[in-house]
Amino acid sequence: TSTPAGDKAETQAVKSVFGDAASRVMVSSTKSMTGHLLGAAGAVESIFSILALRDQAIPPTINLDNPDEGCDLDFVPHEARQVSDLEYALCNSFGFGGTNGSLIFKKI
Repeated sequence: TSTPAGDKAETQAVKSVFGDAASRVMVSSTKSMTGHLLGAAGAVESIFSILALRDQAIPPTINLDNPDEGCDLDFVPHEARQVSDLEYALCNSFGFGGTNGSLIFKKI
């Protein structure tokens, strides 16, 4: 969400869902590059996720110099990261007024 409270809540949600494996989850915020695209945000995030699977590259979270306390996951700071074993991408979208959605994409 790119807000201190939202970032902490999202970090805690990832830790809650993935448990001890959360430290191995790569988390990327492409909103750091595009800004908030309002109604198009979820669609654009989905495109980024599909391209990440196709290209085996995790998009970076740019301008991440001082993460909030408690935001201690691998946020792929500053530069895209090439990988060779990316099979799934989870795309979370949190909208104004509590309109939220999540999609999981699988490489085929």
